Amino acid sequence: MKILQTQTLRGPNYWSIRRSKLILVRLDLEDLADRPSDTISGFYDSLVAVLPSLEDHYCSPGCKGGFLSRVREGTMMGHILEHVALELQTLADMPVGFGRTRETATEGIYQVAIEYQLETAGRYAVRAALRLCESIIETGTYPKAELEKDLADLKKMRTDATLGASTEALVKEAQTMGIPWLHLETCDIFQFGYGKHQKRVQAALTSRTNILGVELACDKEKTKKILASMGVPVPLGMTIYSFGELEEAIDRLGYPIVIKPLNGNHGRGITIDIQDWEHAGIAYDRAREVSSGVIVEHFYQGRDHRILVVNHQVVAVAERVPAHVVGNGSETISELVDRENQDVRRGEGHDNMLTKIELDDSTDEMLNRQGFTVNTILRSGEVCYLRATANLSTGGIAIDRTDEIHPDTVWLAERVSRIIDLDVAGIDVITTDITKTLAEVDGTIVEVNAAPGLRMHISPSQGVGRNVAAPILQMLFPPGTPTRIPVVAITGTNGKTTTTRLIAHIFSQVYDSVGFTTTDGIYIGDRLVEKGDTTGPQSAQIILQDPTVDIAILETARGGILRSGLAFQHSDVGVVLNVAADHLGLGDIETIDQLARVKGVIAETVHPDGYAVLNADDERVAAMAKDVPGKVAYFSMDANNPLVRAHVQRGGIAAVYADEYLTILQQDWVHRIEKVERVPLTLGGRAPFMIANALAACLAAFVQGVNVEHIRAALRSFKASVAQTPGRMNLFNLGRYHVLVDYAHNPAGYAAVGSFVKNWTGSAIGVVGGPGDRRDEDLIELGKLSATFFDRIIVKEDDDNRGRAWGDTAELIVQGIEQVATAGNHLVPHSIMLNESEAIEWALDNAPDNGLVTIFPDNVSRAIALIMSRNPISDAPEAAISVELKSDNSPILDAVSVGNNGTHSIKH
Repeated sequence: MKILQTQTLRGPNYWSIRRSKLILVRLDLEDLADRPSDTISGFYDSLVAVLPSLEDHYCSPGCKGGFLSRVREGTMMGHILEHVALELQTLADMPVGFGRTRETATEGIYQVAIEYQLETAGRYAVRAALRLCESIIETGTYPKAELEKDLADLKKMRTDATLGASTEALVKEAQTMGIPWLHLETCDIFQFGYGKHQKRVQAALTSRTNILGVELACDKEKTKKILASMGVPVPLGMTIYSFGELEEAIDRLGYPIVIKPLNGNHGRGITIDIQDWEHAGIAYDRAREVSSGVIVEHFYQGRDHRILVVNHQVVAVAERVPAHVVGNGSETISELVDRENQDVRRGEGHDNMLTKIELDDSTDEMLNRQGFTVNTILRSGEVCYLRATANLSTGGIAIDRTDEIHPDTVWLAERVSRIIDLDVAGIDVITTDITKTLAEVDGTIVEVNAAPGLRMHISPSQGVGRNVAAPILQMLFPPGTPTRIPVVAITGTNGKTTTTRLIAHIFSQVYDSVGFTTTDGIYIGDRLVEKGDTTGPQSAQIILQDPTVDIAILETARGGILRSGLAFQHSDVGVVLNVAADHLGLGDIETIDQLARVKGVIAETVHPDGYAVLNADDERVAAMAKDVPGKVAYFSMDANNPLVRAHVQRGGIAAVYADEYLTILQQDWVHRIEKVERVPLTLGGRAPFMIANALAACLAAFVQGVNVEHIRAALRSFKASVAQTPGRMNLFNLGRYHVLVDYAHNPAGYAAVGSFVKNWTGSAIGVVGGPGDRRDEDLIELGKLSATFFDRIIVKEDDDNRGRAWGDTAELIVQGIEQVATAGNHLVPHSIMLNESEAIEWALDNAPDNGLVTIFPDNVSRAIALIMSRNPISDAPEAAISVELKSDNSPILDAVSVGNNGTHSIKH
């Protein structure tokens, strides 16, 4: 066996809408292609011996042991690899359960989809599963040491990649609240919400956090001074910057004292309850390792408490107890620490509920104070403290005291958060009794912390866990505050880019900043952000992450869905234009029905409150309605389409082409949007596929709340021009003849353009080609279609032949042209001119009077540049025209007026 390709799917995809995090493997079984598991001697027994926990896998039998029964009866190795990879992750404390294995059209090649929690672990688990299966086949076992290493590696990956407790709590709460989130990995910031509604956090720092408050909280001396000036009880103390000042500070304060760094966190460099000069010197050196400034304070007796204040309201209180062990009369302190560190709640760093206890110089000093060493055996019940400070990061524990704090202390903590001006503050209080006022027990506020850790409140060692993430997110997104900008996703085989641009143009009538992605580039408003084919999830995320965007209009191609899945979990409007043969044979999508399943992901991910806009004239698209979680709206070129009529009678919404008008039907209402001859995009109604695109765009805008007047205005001002739809039905007037440029590259696209060419009164020359990675039959079909509407054909090739030999693509297209002739029709004159630029130049040089040169370019901008060099009749940088027709739809080309915007109206 060997893995041919590994992909990571991160959003809703072809394999699953709900289980969107999948590793997709293309697996070649090689010599195992015809060897199911029951034909491999001893395989079943060995697999069970190595991974007995596979007994818990149900699989298709739907019962415990179901998968192993399939192995015993005989199943292919791809299916086994799927389950082994899932189980390895589960054994490494990353439980996953979804997988799919499907054979491709190529014998012995399988696609295996495997769920993951952590991307790197999912990929590792696949490779480890392959090693395990191959080892069992070859040797009858998989060494225990190898399995243990695999699991150890996976666990380390989990530990290394685990979000901090604070961040993880916020992400989980966001998911509960239905707030979308993104990890901005380049700056390790988490974004909650989309577009202009987004808020960002880094641990407990939020986009609302006042930087002046953070700066103040980080300077403990300034914090203490401002609090003292406002009547807040704070420790007596002073800040020193040299060892020579230490003695003076101690003389002023007297013992016991606390020494800590001026700028520190997580308890680093702090020493408390210092009783003599020797220990003061050691503590000073320790603090200087963290900060040049050192605080010397009076030490207050009492217990350490952390009060968490969010949006100036106390939400949780925890007592923090320093790391300690309790004797049992038989084990040394060192052994008790080892036992304590076996607690599954303890781990490295800040990611676990508790942190492992380390024995170091600080521990030795603390033990020495108590008259112990690491080898001391404590009496049963005797407590030995290992740290002076109570920070969880040094092994301390937390006890919830939220319900016990005195109301006056609550008021004081909330006042302090306002004085320092922090939206999320951790206020440290020393008091012997949290149920009493600080004045009663000589308590004090010792610190105010920005970005306080949340884990002591979320998962205290004792007491009730508090959901402190909820008030933080509710502060960022008060009830009724939007978290998402509207998302409109568009897919289909043909017309995606034009429809996306038209929808964006319509929404620009009502939104200040429309972000959209197309095959031409990423746009925010009328600004090009990034040029290129940007129809995948990474491009979509640029729009969703941009804080200036009001609405996202996302062209979504099949390639991105197959490679990575969607960039979003839900759209407000999902538009599916059509499904036709294109890209078949790529990505193991062999049939139109499979392609429809890919496109259907857009319909299946519509928000329950949103709309799927579906083409009622395409049976595969119309059938997607059954899987739409939200509402459905149909568009159709036939006002009498039975599906549409029944849908409207049931109270649904539809858009139809009726009586030469783009019309929206809504129960008893008929909204006539605009007559098609006044819609430039439709070229005076001569381009039926453009009418369909316009219907889809109108309907998408209407169901999203855009009124008819705004839609009408947008339709009138949107043209099939180089500026607004480059490469999509761009018609240029070169005086003696016209040139049409369209990016059609599949049979359906050719047929759509052909419906326009057939209405042309003069001779038509076609400059045709096709992508080299299409099937032979698709390229032959392009030739057949071309022969039905062109009078002369120039066959060229794309710059990138996509794996084919130079000239092979053109020869297949020529085969199609010649097949039309052998079917009884005349042979259309044709020639091969492989270089695209040379083919275009020849066609322009040899264009007949009143003729039409139609170019299907690989490089749209280059083709347009060659045309513009011929000086089209226009006083603007472009010469795209809209064509008015007679009532019988015959074109009139005898009089041309040129508008100031470079458009041409052809008069009767």
